[in-house]
Amino acid sequence: MGCGRAGATLAQSLESHGHSVAVIDQNPDSFRRLDPAYAGSKVTGLGFDRDTLRQAGVDDAYGFAAVSDGDNSNILAARVVRETFGIENVVARIYDPHRAEIYQRLGIPTVATVRWTADQVLRRLLPMGATSEFTDASGKIQLAEFDVHDGWVGRPLRALEDATGARVGYLTRYGDGFLPDAQTVLQENDIVHLLVRTEESATVERIVTAAPEVKA
Repeated sequence: MGCGRAGATLAQSLESHGHSVAVIDQNPDSFRRLDPAYAGSKVTGLGFDRDTLRQAGVDDAYGFAAVSDGDNSNILAARVVRETFGIENVVARIYDPHRAEIYQRLGIPTVATVRWTADQVLRRLLPMGATSEFTDASGKIQLAEFDVHDGWVGRPLRALEDATGARVGYLTRYGDGFLPDAQTVLQENDIVHLLVRTEESATVERIVTAAPEVKA
């Protein structure tokens, strides 16, 4: 939802990844921002209107991104898509970062405008395992963002480190980065950035994307 610069870029990025895309905007002139080669649907209407969403194919959708220019419209649309149509992969862009915590508690991942990039929205919309953020000069050590299985939520980060042999570099929580301490517990919607040996990255990814083993 939303065919501003952000929405048009995101739509074209998704299409380039091989996905079928529908873009909703209440102003049909906004569709001019799309590349002429864009092959997806263009639906004029409100992104939180159920009939408009059905016209856009929400019943068959894998994910939904609300990236219009209004916080209230974005969060309303995201909630309708998740709660009415049962779409799990939903993300909303916000302009007011002070609202981020509220939206996160509603179960809607958010991206603040000042930090927005198409990659960030794609990351939340289409989880893809691990994404490298930095590699040292020797190529032996990486700082990478990992998707972590929900089973790790509520557990101390040291349990994640013990299971993988990696080290938590930092967390992103409600859009802000912070350095955890020995008592930090993983919360829902936290984004985990791990320091790993490059050769062990695949193994670490396999561990953190699965539920933690339960010791007898």
